[in-house]
Amino acid sequence: MTRERVVMVGAGDISNRWFGPLAEEGVDIAGIVDLRLETATSQIARYGLEDSHAFTDFKEALRVCRPDFVLDLSVPAAHLSVVTHALRAGYHVLGEKPLATTMAEARRMVAASEKYGRMYMVGQSKRLDPCADMVRRTVAAGHIGGLTVLDCDFYAGRHFYADRQSPNFRESDTHVLLNDMAIHHFDLARFITGSEPVAVHTKEFNPSHSWFAGGAAATCLFEMSDGSLFTYRGSWTAEGCQTSWSGDWRVVGMSGTIVWERDGEPRGEILKPGGDRTGIHWELAPLALEASDMPFSSQRQLLREMLEFLRAGTTPHSECHDNIKTLAMAHAAIRSAEKGRWVKV
Repeated sequence: MTRERVVMVGAGDISNRWFGPLAEEGVDIAGIVDLRLETATSQIARYGLEDSHAFTDFKEALRVCRPDFVLDLSVPAAHLSVVTHALRAGYHVLGEKPLATTMAEARRMVAASEKYGRMYMVGQSKRLDPCADMVRRTVAAGHIGGLTVLDCDFYAGRHFYADRQSPNFRESDTHVLLNDMAIHHFDLARFITGSEPVAVHTKEFNPSHSWFAGGAAATCLFEMSDGSLFTYRGSWTAEGCQTSWSGDWRVVGMSGTIVWERDGEPRGEILKPGGDRTGIHWELAPLALEASDMPFSSQRQLLREMLEFLRAGTTPHSECHDNIKTLAMAHAAIRSAEKGRWVKV
């Protein structure tokens, strides 16, 4: 089988999460693009990519390498220019989240995908997790009844810049939690429930000890289209007793509950069929969760889905037409925080 070729745009820290999966899936890295040529050449040397070329000009890299797809690891502000040019030039794109920095930009990128007939897949890696898929399948099968409440807690102290001479985009983002991390959890909420957000009320703040410019903590309440409520609580500046990157989840239905914490295997309880209903506490039974058929998680699974699209035309999770709904969820939360009231999504 012919090996697929990729041009990687952006050789910063996030790129280190991709070299292993690319090698495992047999994808040739034809070129690496970075504004600093030495950054691209350093990664080529570090990962022993003798046949790869370093560029500072993205358009030149495409002309020279002619890849099967583009892997966009640039900063969010560059996504519009990188993705639209790649789509217009005839290349499929797999890019890190967020889809875009504004909804207007996002609509332009979705329109470009349609106009040029090319795939733009957004790397919402948290939904591509076998444990999240187990929860989704169990909910969809109706094992806990109709959903009533969905909760997610994310607490972590992330000092991204302590060992660097200069900061990157996160430090100056005035809505850093909602833009950069909560969007993963919002996407997970859509994935797990199979429903869409209708309205949101957000309280956002920046703790006094925060090392971010603003918006490092927030609490959001979403009304979902299935009638359930999704509550999100998070902070980038919480020291100690941290949750996993995926967050800690509680999914409550009319007849049972699923708990997924610290990236462990989810567990649940349901009302025991035929059980005692006479006391104050009705009899419960362990919940057997549905199995997942996802072979991998995170970047490896994202890459696998892009390759399945290239080889068989299978539509991947979080392609841009779906993922723009997750971006809308994040931007509605930000609007609510700014206005101090409920807003529609």
